[in-house]
Amino acid sequence: MSFALPEEIIKNLSLSGGMSVADFGAGTGAYSVAAGKLVGSGHVYAIEVLPDLLPKIKADAAAHGVSNVEVIRGDIESAGGTTLADKSVDRVIISNVLFQAEDKEGIVKEAARVLKPNGLALVVDWSASYDGLGPSESAVYPKDKAAALFLNNGFAMANEISAGDFHYGFVIRRL
Repeated sequence: MSFALPEEIIKNLSLSGGMSVADFGAGTGAYSVAAGKLVGSGHVYAIEVLPDLLPKIKADAAAHGVSNVEVIRGDIESAGGTTLADKSVDRVIISNVLFQAEDKEGIVKEAARVLKPNGLALVVDWSASYDGLGPSESAVYPKDKAAALFLNNGFAMANEISAGDFHYGFVIRRL
């Protein structure tokens, strides 16, 4: 059985030098660091609501020799809560946050707001509870509902991806 590997999953976003990326709900920063390595002279915004995680993200980035990650305390569920400008990023990462978000549509709308036209969003979340390994069964947000949420809010499906044995994933394009 394989677990979600940010370094592999992130390759589905076709990141290249100079791009800007927003990692919504960055957590420990695994996706932020992986993206930072791939965008080179670009910029990664690691957005996290829990202030205690921000220094860890910055320290992990530095430990991996990544200096283009900026940590931001922000609320990804609120309009303008990321503090990023409209249409300012090329890519958005939304990994393992839908299952715990109160306002899932708020996340989608904030992603749409900050993404440039035709920008891509990577969505990864738990596909089941797995006897307590993941979230409670009632908290799991199914892939079909997640996809519909994006499709109903200005996105088009780009492709589904493999995200390990415990997660689903897809890449979605901002219209």
